[in-house]
Amino acid sequence: MRPPFDRKSALAKVQAAEDAWNSRDPHRVARAYSIDSQWRNRDQFFVGREAITEFLTDKWQRELDYRLEKELWSFTENRISVRFEYEWHDATGQWFRTHGNEHWEFDDDGLMQRRDMSANDVAIEPTERRLVDAATN
Repeated sequence: MRPPFDRKSALAKVQAAEDAWNSRDPHRVARAYSIDSQWRNRDQFFVGREAITEFLTDKWQRELDYRLEKELWSFTENRISVRFEYEWHDATGQWFRTHGNEHWEFDDDGLMQRRDMSANDVAIEPTERRLVDAATN
């Protein structure tokens, strides 16, 4: 899916991103980004697919049984904004729900050239989980 986006293509782009991130495969996710993609993830700033792959590899070693849902918030010709929630637990078994938003900018080939993410983590009890599927139980 390449810009310019309409509602249908923006929704498809968001679903494709959700599916890729839920695979927890850093290489699969990184392929959706341009070679020189610029990221801000909370307080971290980095550039490029190699850095994205390293970041995601580390993330999913710490954030276990990660499960994500994304929701289209808005879009323009080459930008999409989403809100998201994901749940995960750490090595001690403490569960968290992370709430946030992302702003994406795409190049002409449909690769994300810029990702700006803000999020907050909230500790939850296992009984409070909402994003439950067979893969995490």
